[in-house]
Formats: sequence, structure tokens, C-alpha cells
Amino acid sequence: MGSVGQKLDIDFVISTGDNFYENGLTGVHDPAFNESFSSIYTSPSLQKQWYHVLGNHDYRGDVKAQLSHILREKDKRWLCLRSFILESEFVEFFFVDTTPFVDKYFTHPGKHTYDWRGVYPREVYLSNLLKDVDAALKKSTATWKIVVGHHTIKSAGHHGVTEELVKQLVPILEDNSVDMYINGHDHCLEHIIDSKSQIHYFTSGGGSKAWNSDVHGWDPEELKLWYDGQGFMSMQMTQKKAHIRFYDVFGKVLHAWNMTKEMHSAV
Repeated sequence: MGSVGQKLDIDFVISTGDNFYENGLTGVHDPAFNESFSSIYTSPSLQKQWYHVLGNHDYRGDVKAQLSHILREKDKRWLCLRSFILESEFVEFFFVDTTPFVDKYFTHPGKHTYDWRGVYPREVYLSNLLKDVDAALKKSTATWKIVVGHHTIKSAGHHGVTEELVKQLVPILEDNSVDMYINGHDHCLEHIIDSKSQIHYFTSGGGSKAWNSDVHGWDPEELKLWYDGQGFMSMQMTQKKAHIRFYDVFGKVLHAWNMTKEMHSAV
């Protein structure tokens, strides 16, 4: 990852959640922050700003620790917020806190406990979040609109389709002509193009743990990549083009996809 970052001269890094596996952080002084972040991503090319979303495993720990300015003081690269917007010239990234959408974490949590501080009352939290995402996308004049969340929307992997997001978030993505949705959650690398909306769904969940051969059937016309090993993805973007690459852990390109935008002149 460091060598690819150097070759591409990257501007920043996006993490799709489950930042600290399996149970988040115990607090701002948890040694896992150093062991799983600061001491791992040491390559010079990775000394850029990192933007993180929360995953369901992060919610099993002290969520406010990951949101704390104290971690930013420990490592200036770290930035984790629930939901936020990153503007980058002709591209806007809309980071969405997807964990509170999933019903089973509330109704059947099993042996796990979740830190819902800041989320309750859940109905109000989700309603406001959806309104904010819709309003921000409608306001955006960016050439490329990219939504980032932890949970899968379309995936042939272990977790598969997250029905709550299909019902509540996808209509907003489609209504606002979002180009891509990028997620983690499933421990694989994946590229699906929705045949109707033409939204590209990218799963980049192979940063650490990978699930061997845990795949379900999917329309081969939509499924462009499924890889069950460790790896990551890169994006190089101009106003007219987006170059997407998926790599294995050794930096070998597994899948390449180019997207183009037709630019219309004002009359």
C-alpha cells in the first residue's frame, strides 16, 4: 500500500470503517490506536490525512474516543466523524454513518453491546441524517459525487445486501445521480455496477481480515470483481475521468476500471 501510494503520489486516504477490530477502542488511551494505526501505516506516502467512518465493530467500543480531538493530537493524520463532507475541487465525498441503520444491532445484539451515545433517539437521528445527506447532495455542484459508508449495499460477500440501506439510502443516491458508493464490512474486494441506476458499488474491506471463498451468487453482468484476499483500492480523478484500481496485498493490480464524464458547456 505504501509503495502504491508513493507511485500515485496520493493526496489522502479513506478508511471504510471497523477501524479497530473486533471491539473498537476502550478509550482515548487504548494502545490499540498505536498498534493498529500509527505503528502500522508508517510508509512516507501514507503520512497524509486519513478520513475514517465508523463501522459496527467500532460501535462495540467507546465511539467518542474515536471522535475525540485527543486522537488527532496523538496522530495528526487521524480524522473520524460520524457523517461529514469532504470537498476536493470537482469531487465531493459524502461520508455516512451507516451502523445505526441496521435493525439487528438494536433488536438482536447477541453478546455484544453497542455505544449508542449520540444516536438515541434512533428514529430522529436517522431521519435527520437522511435529510442532511439528501440536502447536501442536492446542493452539490461537484462533477463527481461519491458516498462512503461502512455497510454494504450491493455485495456478493458474506454480509450481502443491507436491506435497510436499500430501502432508505439508495433512493437518495439514485435521485441525486451519485456516481459511486464505497464501503467496507464484507472482508473482500468487489465491484458491482447496478444495471438500472449505473451506480458503481465498490467494496474495499480487505485491509486486514479476509474471508476465503465466502461468496454468494450475483448477476455476472453486474459483478465486475470479487476477490477474497487482502488488498485495497485507489482512485485517480480528473474532472472528466476516474481511474479505479484494486490491488492485492503485494500491490499487484487485480482489477482496473475507467469512468468518464461528458462535460457540457453553458449556453
